[in-house]
Amino acid sequence: MSSKSQIPFGTRASSHPNPLARKLFEVAEAKKSNVTVSADVTTTKELLDLADRLGPYIAVIKTHIDILSDFSNETITGLKALSEKHNFLIFEDRKFIDIGNTVQKQYHEGALRISEWSHIINCAILPGEGIVEALAQTAQAPDFPYGSDRGLLILAEMTSKGSLATGDYTSASVDYARKYQSFVLGFVSTRALTDVPASVSANENEDFVVFTTGVNLSSKGDKLGQQYQTPQSAIGRGADFIIAGRGIYAAADPVEAAKQYQQQGWAAYLDRVGGSQ
Repeated sequence: MSSKSQIPFGTRASSHPNPLARKLFEVAEAKKSNVTVSADVTTTKELLDLADRLGPYIAVIKTHIDILSDFSNETITGLKALSEKHNFLIFEDRKFIDIGNTVQKQYHEGALRISEWSHIINCAILPGEGIVEALAQTAQAPDFPYGSDRGLLILAEMTSKGSLATGDYTSASVDYARKYQSFVLGFVSTRALTDVPASVSANENEDFVVFTTGVNLSSKGDKLGQQYQTPQSAIGRGADFIIAGRGIYAAADPVEAAKQYQQQGWAAYLDRVGGSQ
C-alpha cells in the first residue's frame, strides 16, 4: 500500500478524489491544526461548551453521542452551528459493527440521526464487506440529502493492549477501503498501513487519511489497557490526524492543552513533509 504522507495537505487536497478528504485537508491547512479532540463528556452542555472553547484549535471533534444523558435536537443544532462557526468537522465514533441492514438504520434512521450531523463515521469490519457496502450505499443513494459531505473511516487497528485488530483483519480493512474509495476516507490505525498485504491492488489515486487515537503528551496509558503515544511518534508513524481525549478535555485548562496539541501536532506534520510555519 502506497503512502502520500510526505506530501503537504494542500497538495493532497488539490488532487484528492474524495470530496470530504479535500475538505478535511483544507480545514487542517487553514487552521494549522491536525488535532481531533475526543469529547467524551456526558451532557449536551459540556459537549457544546467544549466544542465552542476548543473549536478554534482543532480540525475535528469526535463524539460518542450515545454517552450523553440528555441527547436532543439541541445537541444536533448546537454541534452543527459550532462546526460552521469554528470550521471543524464532526466525527461520530459509533464504531458500527453489525449486518448491513441494521447499520443502515443506525446511521440514517433512529433516535441519534447520525447521518444528519456527523461528517465522518467509522466501522469495524468483523461482519465482513457488507458493512462497508451498506454504509456506502446509504450515503451515496440519489435521495441522500447530505451528498458528498459524508465519509467513512475503517477501524483497522486499535491502541488498546491486546487488540485483535491485526493481521488478516487489517489486510481486509485495506481491501475494503480500496473497493469503496469514493466513500472510505481512510483508517483509524496506529500507523500508515504501507506494509499491509492486501488482495485488492492500489490505484494511482489512492490516498487514504490516517487517524491515530491514544495520543497524550503526559501519560503512557491507563488501568484499562489504553496505550498512549506522543503527537511526534504518532505522526512519525504516518498519522495525518491525531486524536486526543483526556489529555485535552480532562486537563486543568483544556484550551491551553488544545493549543499545545495543535502546536506540537502541526510542528511534527511540518517536519514530516519538510515544510515551515
